[in-house]
This record gives sequence, structure tokens and C-alpha cells, in this order.
Amino acid sequence: MDNYIKNRYDFVFLYDVKDGNPNGDPDFDNQPRIDFETREGLVSDVCIKRKVRNYIQLKVEAGELDAAKYDIFIRQGNILNDIIHNGKENAKGDEKKGRMDMCDKYYDIRTFGAVMSTGDSLGVVRGPVQFVFSRSIDSIDSRTHSLTRCCVVDKADTTTFGNKSTVSYGLYRMHGFISAFDGEKCHFTEEDLELLWDALMNAFEHDHSAARGEMNARALIIFKHDSKLGNAHSAQLFNLVKIEKVKDDNGETIAYPRQFEDYKVTVNGEELSPCDYTNIQNGIDMKILI
Repeated sequence: MDNYIKNRYDFVFLYDVKDGNPNGDPDFDNQPRIDFETREGLVSDVCIKRKVRNYIQLKVEAGELDAAKYDIFIRQGNILNDIIHNGKENAKGDEKKGRMDMCDKYYDIRTFGAVMSTGDSLGVVRGPVQFVFSRSIDSIDSRTHSLTRCCVVDKADTTTFGNKSTVSYGLYRMHGFISAFDGEKCHFTEEDLELLWDALMNAFEHDHSAARGEMNARALIIFKHDSKLGNAHSAQLFNLVKIEKVKDDNGETIAYPRQFEDYKVTVNGEELSPCDYTNIQNGIDMKILI
């Protein structure tokens, strides 16, 4: 019997950024994305998916994963219509078989899905794993800094050559959902699931840059249902995860957090700490990775 996932999952991913830009908005000169009404920081789902894809690709290049099963479809240099054409040709024109062959070969297709309706068309795959936009716990302080250099390109040039936008500090929260029904359709296995958890917790470690500053995964809180349909609403489970600012030495709530320790995270009333799967209510198991 195939080892496809048989349980529904919901999860909360916490990560932070210090003195960096976690996700620039190309519509606003690559400044950090924000909610203009609340000034809370935003990071797109696509941004986090990119980091997961890059991590998987690194593991393939390091020889830890088989490229025949864990290749990445959406990556720089790929000509997607050519890949789709080859997939349909290998499947002898059978669109459904072509889609499943693509799922079996490309980790990101069987995880996140893909639109393959261009070119020779293999249709659309809806992946079992869905992320939403991340949102910072508090409003963020975004600043733009002018940068200078000690040399110039030509005599008419000046020493100022650019700028960089950064967030002083932000703790971000992302919600995710995993459907066992779509997992079976896409051939998403238990091994694929464990690899996803690994990628989320480690992707920032291989994605450092001067522009992104210090970004760190802080916690991954996983809710495992004991069935495909699930045993609780995702909102009910997400509400178990509370994040609040701590008090300083004078008993005052910290006004401007600058580190993860300036927050207290509780799950179902208990302070955040790593655990194996533990029952939190009937039909729901929880695991915390930090």
C-alpha cells in the first residue's frame, strides 16, 4: 500500500527578521511589504515556498535526495513549457498520466501543486500543502538607508549608489494547511511531509544575504487530526497559539521588541517548548518543533 498521508494537518510557523527585508514589494521600490492600515509586516506565501524549494534543491545537489523523485519544477533556468511538453510526450499524450508522472518527479508539484495548462497542457494540479501570507505580530519599523561606496564608475558618478530598506525587528506568523485528500491525488507521502517540516525549520539557514539581515525559524506548531476530514476547525486550533509581549525589569510591557525573547508564546495555555506528538483534545495531536 502506498505511503501517502492519511491525516489532515494544520500548522503555525513562527519566524523573525532583524535588520533586514524579509520580502520586498516590487510595487513600492522593494520596501518590506506591509498592511498600510495596521503597519503590520507581510510576507507572501510565494516567498516561503521559494525557500522550501531552494532547500530541497540544495539537498538534491548535495546527494541527499534522489533527483528523479525530488527535482524542482519552479526554479531559475527552467523552461516550463519544454518540461510540460516532454512530460506529455513521455506519457504518450495521456494528460492524466502526464500529470501524475510530473507529481512523482517534482517535489514542489506534489506538494504545492502547479499550473501546467500552458503549451501542450497537462492541466492544473492542486497541491495538498497551502500557505497563507505571513503577518507580523506587531507593527514594523521600516527604514530606508542610503548606501555609499569609496570608488565611482566614471568621473561624473557620485559616491551614493543605492539604498536598502530594512525592518528593525519583526516576529512573523504564518498559517498552513495540509489536505490528505489532495495528498493522495498528488502522491504526497509521509516522507514528503517530514521533508516539508525539515525545510521550514532550516530553509533560512541557507538563504542568508545582506538584504535579508538575520532571519530565523523560531517554532513550528503542528496539529495532526486523526482522520482525513479533520476533528476541529483550523481557526479553533490556531486560536490555541497565543503570542504576547513580555514585561521589562520595571514591570512595563516592552514597547519595541527587538528579539524573540521579548515575546511569550503559549500553546493551549502552556509556554512554548519542544514536544513529541501529544494529545490536546479528542482526535487532535500536537507537535512543536523549535
